[in-house]
Amino acid sequence: MGSKVISSANEFYNVLRSLQDEESNDPCLYEEDIQILKMHGDRIPVLNMYYGNQPVFICEKAVPKINEAGDQQMTETSNCTDDDDDDDADDYARALRTELGPQPLTIMKARQLLSWYILSQNANVSAVDNNPALHPLWVRCDMSDPARTTWFGAETVCIGNKVSGAKLYSVTCKGSTVDKRSLITLDELKQEHKNRRHPSSMTIKGSARFNLFGSTVVENTMIESQSSVTVDFKWNHVESILETPPLSSTATLNIKVASGDMRSPMFEMYRELEFLQTLADGLRTGETEWMEPLESTSAVNLTKAFLEELQSTAKTLQDQAAKPAETTKLKSETDTPIFNSLLERGDLDFVEQLWVRMRKSVTSYQDVGDCLKLVVEALRYGDIKPWIHRDSSSSLSKLILQSYHQQIDHVSLTGVTPVHMLLEMGLDKMRKDYINYLIGEELTTLNHLCYYLSTEVDLQEQVIRLRKLHHVLEIILTCSTFLGLPYDRLFLLTQSCLQHYKTYPYDEEHEFKLQIKPTLISHFYQKEQPIVWGVEVSSGHGPREVRTSLQLSDRPLVDHVIFETDYPNETVNGDSEDPAFFSTMVCCSLINFA
Repeated sequence: MGSKVISSANEFYNVLRSLQDEESNDPCLYEEDIQILKMHGDRIPVLNMYYGNQPVFICEKAVPKINEAGDQQMTETSNCTDDDDDDDADDYARALRTELGPQPLTIMKARQLLSWYILSQNANVSAVDNNPALHPLWVRCDMSDPARTTWFGAETVCIGNKVSGAKLYSVTCKGSTVDKRSLITLDELKQEHKNRRHPSSMTIKGSARFNLFGSTVVENTMIESQSSVTVDFKWNHVESILETPPLSSTATLNIKVASGDMRSPMFEMYRELEFLQTLADGLRTGETEWMEPLESTSAVNLTKAFLEELQSTAKTLQDQAAKPAETTKLKSETDTPIFNSLLERGDLDFVEQLWVRMRKSVTSYQDVGDCLKLVVEALRYGDIKPWIHRDSSSSLSKLILQSYHQQIDHVSLTGVTPVHMLLEMGLDKMRKDYINYLIGEELTTLNHLCYYLSTEVDLQEQVIRLRKLHHVLEIILTCSTFLGLPYDRLFLLTQSCLQHYKTYPYDEEHEFKLQIKPTLISHFYQKEQPIVWGVEVSSGHGPREVRTSLQLSDRPLVDHVIFETDYPNETVNGDSEDPAFFSTMVCCSLINFA
């Protein structure tokens, strides 16, 4: 019997080792009905505080795999190899998993998997000596035991390169409640830790997360937002459950901003960027989905009126310098006051004013070509001598410079050339808009913006970098406008975002981090309820540290079981003065290998 158990443990070890050594994160099927995944711990709320972005193994019940040809359930033995012939079945299973969500295993099966994991790591028991340490193993459980366990976990304890023991974890959960008397007390949590560890001394640390900006509740209706700003607090010497984080806490903002939020001061700029992206996509794919025009007058008529206006005024640089006042009036008809005050420029040159008109009115390639033909003809015949910025780099700007000397290159305004020229105009104008704010607010320098302003790369890459720069401003203005962060924090955040996007692709799901002093946002959180509040009792040091923790949250931290609740709404606390919390407790025990 013992040899069979050890054989099973070694077989399970080999499967985990194979999965650990693979670069791929594809799930592995084990014993027909168990799925093993390799992922980062921060993807599982309960595990995030223990592992962060470190890799872990997750065991859960597998969704049956369907063979498309015979529509029969397939059975597979333990292996982690890919079969190209089963791509369609894999897609079906993936879709089914998404619909059903993760599925738990029985308590009995979870204990068996953890015992195999620990036995295979113990050189005194396992037939395989000097096994390299495996990633931590966590198993989803179905709460069928009296303690209502939702997770079992295990990880190795190493001294040097040798596995010397293991830590066993159990996660138990309770449904949402508004009755604070039903929550475990701090003294009871300490006693739970003492029962497992018998420590001579203990350390108690608190943590909490508050939502500062994101989805809101208006008249009991949740208004979802893809943007969110939360703050994480950490402090020592917790004295009571759900205590407010002291001002001596360390505080970190987690900032995730999605472009296009109508509450953003960048919303009008976003609409302008979307039009520019439409042009870039049209050049790339050959098909353009034109946006609904913002002006009732046709693009050609707007351009004609603009040119006639220039011809009827004095054609000196002094007059042109005074001209932007008219442009401000044109744009302010649709822009919001907050946008005007933050990003409005008063020095738009001829090309930028033309872009403003065209981007609000063109609806076809024909419109773009006809407008630019009118401009080029006016330049060629000397009807206008417009003023442009010295550092303008668009093709039209170069033609204007040539017109000063009555020598204009021939431009064939056919095919995609007009759209190409219009895209250049927009890139030039919007880059100056962003520079105007960032430099004007002293948040960065031109040297730090070189990557984003380069015209040496192709137009598609220029658009990508402009989107990154736009996203940086969305983040900065969200923190400035809605949180009122001071200059030194905004400067640090700007540098962090600019540096990040020099290396990484555009990603609105990325959370930017910023350390702040709690006093800067005390008025936001001190009268609010946390979305997560936690306390951790620990003893021991280094790899032999053992922790017992409690987390209270406004929604379940476990997604594979359904919880009972004594409150009608688990995620929106409505107008009640007493918020509802789900309770999650993690207990840990240490096993030493003899």
